[in-house]
Amino acid sequence: MTNPVQHWGWISRIDLRGASGVLALAVVLVLGSAATQSAQAQTFTDVYNFTWSGGGSFPQAGLVRGAAGNLFGTTANSGEYPPTYGTVFKVTKAGKESVLYNFTGGSDGGYPYAGLVRDAAGNLYGETTVGGDLNSCSGSGCGTVFKVDPSGTETVLHNFTGGTTDGCTPNGGLLRDQAGNLYGTTTNCGASGYGTVFKVDPSGTETVLHNFAGGSSDGANPAYASLLRDQAGNLYGTTYGGGTSNAGVVYELSKSGTETALYSFAGGLSDGCYPFGTPAMDKKGNLYGTAESCGSSDKGIVWKLSKKGAETVLHNFAGGPSDGAYPYAGVIMDANGNLYGNTLGGGNQNYTGYGTVYELSKSGTFTLLHTFDEADGAYASGGLVRDAVGNLYGTTQYGGNSSCNASGAPYGCGTVWKLTP
Repeated sequence: MTNPVQHWGWISRIDLRGASGVLALAVVLVLGSAATQSAQAQTFTDVYNFTWSGGGSFPQAGLVRGAAGNLFGTTANSGEYPPTYGTVFKVTKAGKESVLYNFTGGSDGGYPYAGLVRDAAGNLYGETTVGGDLNSCSGSGCGTVFKVDPSGTETVLHNFTGGTTDGCTPNGGLLRDQAGNLYGTTTNCGASGYGTVFKVDPSGTETVLHNFAGGSSDGANPAYASLLRDQAGNLYGTTYGGGTSNAGVVYELSKSGTETALYSFAGGLSDGCYPFGTPAMDKKGNLYGTAESCGSSDKGIVWKLSKKGAETVLHNFAGGPSDGAYPYAGVIMDANGNLYGNTLGGGNQNYTGYGTVYELSKSGTFTLLHTFDEADGAYASGGLVRDAVGNLYGTTQYGGNSSCNASGAPYGCGTVWKLTP
């Protein structure tokens, strides 16, 4: 099986430490061959092309959409030379971009690999993987939880300190409840060194809700994924490591604080491995998501997990001109139960491809909605957001029609894009 952190440059920045795994709770069910359709007549638009001139560059995470239709996100670099520590940005419906905040890598944090959440007042909340308390994590800081208000003022709500009492390297994004509490994960540190689930209340007080232990009864190293919360207040997520095959788990953290590994990925040709992304849930409580690698072509899968813990592989990615490969983000679901996602590779360009956008219908039909060609974007690793009329919005790490030669990157600095049905 392929180690996902070896695929692409920006992904490999974070140290995802391996661990042994979690007891599998159910049998893997693999569908034979799902029906596939070629791309439909879609309208694809690059809303904004990032440049190397101070407006941010290399967006790795997905977007959040405001009430007026503006899009907000983060970039892994500030778009200046020498490279700096990332931005929070806004892109209007007309395609005008503005930087709301430039990170310095000091006490304010740096490298916001995760996306944002937004409250009704327009405040944005997110995480940085480094910075904050510079007495922690060998002087680079263990990362932060931050708030950026509509005027662009940043406030650090929590500084991670690492070690055995706190997490470090948060890169998966936040979930916000109606009371204003923020929930998220850290990839590393904690009691066993395998990461944590945490809560930060509106006053900035952090509580570690779970320390991942790895081994045969827990997951390890949750990465590039935020949490899902059901109506009862239970949290759901994925870990990159852990499980009986050390291929990752799907877990539940109950409102009372009890963590359960719902499913352990087996890897190989019959199952996926290394799940990133945020799970989705249907009205019956079934969970849906992706695993970055393994499956019949070792290019990842889309999976469904029943409330009883039985997994079904809904789609095996095959790469090539008619399919995607390596889905780093999870999936989103519409009101009819159709799933939408994107992939880092695949499509009709060279060996690995520049990535795709796809739909997987409730009946199991896979449709390729768009294939990136570098000029319009390359390597989509962040999740999607969908508006009320069904338009999809996302980012690509590279590509677009603006040069990034100053950085040494072989492609453009990345894009914000829109796909209209």
